[in-house]
Amino acid sequence: MSMSTDRPDTSAATNGSDHGDSLSTPLHIRHSHSRGFSAGFVVKLVLMALVNAFGLFGILSAWAAGSWGILAFLLIALIVADLVYFLPTRRVLPAKYLYPGLIFLLVFQIFVVLYTAATAFTNYGDGHNSTKEAAINQLTRTYEQRVEGGREYSVRVLSNNGELALATAQDAQVLVGTQDQPLSVAGDAQVTDGVITEVPGYDLLDYGQVTAAYEEVMDLRVPVSEEAADGVLRTDDGRTAYAYMPSLVYDEQTDAMVANDGTVYPNNGEGSFVSPTGEELRPGWRVFVGLQNFAAIFNPEILGGPFVSVTLWTFVFAILSVALTFFLGLLLAILFNDKNLKFRTVYRAIIFLPYAFPAFLSILIWAGLLNADFGYINQVLLGGANIPWLDNPWLARASLLMVNLWLGFPYMFLVTTGALQSIPSELYESAEMDGAGAAQRFRSITLPMLMVAVGPLLIASFAMNFNNFNVIYLLTGGGPQNLESTTGVGATDILISFVYKIAFAGGTNDYGVASALSILIFIMVALVSALTFRRSIAFEEIN
Repeated sequence: MSMSTDRPDTSAATNGSDHGDSLSTPLHIRHSHSRGFSAGFVVKLVLMALVNAFGLFGILSAWAAGSWGILAFLLIALIVADLVYFLPTRRVLPAKYLYPGLIFLLVFQIFVVLYTAATAFTNYGDGHNSTKEAAINQLTRTYEQRVEGGREYSVRVLSNNGELALATAQDAQVLVGTQDQPLSVAGDAQVTDGVITEVPGYDLLDYGQVTAAYEEVMDLRVPVSEEAADGVLRTDDGRTAYAYMPSLVYDEQTDAMVANDGTVYPNNGEGSFVSPTGEELRPGWRVFVGLQNFAAIFNPEILGGPFVSVTLWTFVFAILSVALTFFLGLLLAILFNDKNLKFRTVYRAIIFLPYAFPAFLSILIWAGLLNADFGYINQVLLGGANIPWLDNPWLARASLLMVNLWLGFPYMFLVTTGALQSIPSELYESAEMDGAGAAQRFRSITLPMLMVAVGPLLIASFAMNFNNFNVIYLLTGGGPQNLESTTGVGATDILISFVYKIAFAGGTNDYGVASALSILIFIMVALVSALTFRRSIAFEEIN
């Protein structure tokens, strides 16, 4: 009994492990943990406060703009972020690291792909940029004519809580009108020397304010009276105005625009008002066109011919670029992998220099070197020769491959150097003892073992070169251009530069067709990558 009473009671440590652990922990350690937790919590609180502030700003901006989809996304993302970073449970610990990446993936990848896919099934482009309502308003305002015999009005631009109005002095009275209200007498308004100086309930805008709100002022239309025949006032400078009458009126019953001369422009169902003679009013509006854009791509009379030739060259360019850079990089890696070679570190650094230099600068320098009239290659190296490196279709393609080889082989050299050094030397020794020659050792050991390591990198390099817009745009601009083509396509254009010309440089800015072509590029790269990955699995058995 005495022995048992002399022993310290350990029941608290065994029955209440949490309490026992906290008691057994040294005091200075517990204090340091407490300080670390508090500091980390403060940092997290500050960061999340900033995230919430920006999130609320985005939500309010989306609310004001009527962008309900963006508003819903921001609201859900903000709520989930607060739950992930403030819930006191370890179950959400992985989400704290994955959630930021997930948000960026949704915004910069998935949303872009979905938006591009949605655009591919519309007629979005020049003349079809907005909604039908916006197109009707624009047509009504664009097709206007001065009221015959109408006088000039001296006006002032007013503002009432952001709503613009026009005021004009007439017969010692001040008349004020807005977009929805015709001119009417404004009581207690003041005029000094013929200039309106005060209008109760309105702010008079000075010249700088009118200039800042120029687009809103240009869009302002104020009815002269209750009679539509009197027209509407329109000002171009904020000082003088004239009465105009719309020469086109929208008829809701027939869903058509009707001109003053009686010409009717019915809705053709494709986002435009078109007269019976085929005259189309611009602008139109965006509508769903189904597979029409894809049909245009494969139609020989529209884009079919250029699409086939550009696609073939794209595959040739991507495959040759990968093959040439890989085998040149591998050759140099094998040469400089010899341990007996002196100064091999210096040689490796020199080979790496083209990769360290900014690619866009290298491309521009090469464009200057290959200039037919003033380039260093023709004028100095070739003694004044006039070789059209960038003007002849075949020479331009060869120049592209050469420049891309210069840009890409250092990367392959680095990759293959590391892969070669990871291959066990015992394999080569055993093969040599079995009588295998250098070519057989390369074919049976080096190349298969390399493909295990660099196979995925070659696939990624193919995808990059398949969409290598920079080298095409900066070196040749896709040229030399085919003058018989209406698309502006050139001999060195690949699919991505073809998309660029359709969307931005073709004169029509046909974003719908460009989006459809982008979807096809995505499918092509995905299929080639998937098939290549399946083939590369066979090399893993070697490993």
